[in-house]
Amino acid sequence: MQRRATALRLPAAVLAGLLTSACTATTPAPGSPATPRPGVPARTAHPAGLPGCSARAAAAPRLTSAHTSLVPVGRAAFGVAVSPGRAFVSSTGPQLRVLAVGRRPALSPAGTVLAANAELAGETLTRDGRYLLVASDSGAVVFSTARAGAGSAHADLGSLQRPQGHGGGAIEVAVSASAGLAFVSLEDVAQVAVFSLHRALTHGFGPADYIGSIPTGIAPVGLAVSPGGQWLYATSELARPQPSGAGGQGSLSVISVPRAARDPAHAVVSTVAAGCQPVRVITSADGRVVWVTARGSNALLGFAADRLRADPAHALVARVQVGTAPVGLALVGGGRRIVVADSNRFHAAHASSSLAVISVPAALAGRPALLGLLPAGGFPREMALAPGGKTLLVTCFTSGQVEAVDVASLP
Repeated sequence: MQRRATALRLPAAVLAGLLTSACTATTPAPGSPATPRPGVPARTAHPAGLPGCSARAAAAPRLTSAHTSLVPVGRAAFGVAVSPGRAFVSSTGPQLRVLAVGRRPALSPAGTVLAANAELAGETLTRDGRYLLVASDSGAVVFSTARAGAGSAHADLGSLQRPQGHGGGAIEVAVSASAGLAFVSLEDVAQVAVFSLHRALTHGFGPADYIGSIPTGIAPVGLAVSPGGQWLYATSELARPQPSGAGGQGSLSVISVPRAARDPAHAVVSTVAAGCQPVRVITSADGRVVWVTARGSNALLGFAADRLRADPAHALVARVQVGTAPVGLALVGGGRRIVVADSNRFHAAHASSSLAVISVPAALAGRPALLGLLPAGGFPREMALAPGGKTLLVTCFTSGQVEAVDVASLP
């Protein structure tokens, strides 16, 4: 689970499978939360070469020449987003901490903004940088970036919330600029909620902002909108249904954004198995490759975006074993490197948290691609690249820190 083991109301066997690195296939009982819903494709494609749930973490040398620094930000640092000169760090409480970002990898406290009655999680900025959205409860809190950056008490503009009630377990949020939509992964109810951000900002926040929900696999977490805005990618920690021999694989769903605006319940175009406990997803700058961290498989997976829609059984184009329990990831260096947060969130024996640095060209060519590991604080979780691409920020959940990585010092 992303927040705590008791947050998701699942059968004990499923819960145990998600909390260990040795997943097993689970057959849901009729009427259980794992029963398929309309809109989810009947079949989940299973590409050849997917790692299992017992895949070992990779060993790699420490990158001693890379420059990093850690700054304390208080307990439970979760999400992070960066605008010019400012970084915003959420925690599993109502505090949004603001940091000043220097030209070099240097951070300093710049204020705290409170969100009333909110437990904050993942973050994203709108394309124009004017608004910061932070996943919370059954939706997201929307902040004015300028006001939050100045530490204003009036930065919280309102909330997008699913009207069916509280307790959705919001984890991540994504925005489609072209469609004026906001998407929120609701881990506890196996849905991605769809909101009209445009309506909320122009007519005021209210129940009419909610368009509907997209049904997913169990425990949806990661979200990413394609660069062109046509597709939304969503990871779920456990696919449903689980075919015989699936081995506890999670899934990656491809969702039509235009269809989600009209008919969210039938917006899923295709679903593909994506390793054990896939938890985060990003796309390349050109949208051709979709990258996923499979936490239970200790792996980074790359999928060809066009094949995900047309030939999902052959969509897997890259697989790299990384450190223990990878979560967040980010492309740096003009897309030639990926940094992965090896969280070690379940404290595996003889393992530690780290940041894995991967060569994208080598990964896509099927060559050894793990270049080395950087030291990290406790449970590195989310990442954001500062404007200009020179500094990568990583939240470290259990140590209550933000790590700044000098991208130019990476191999």
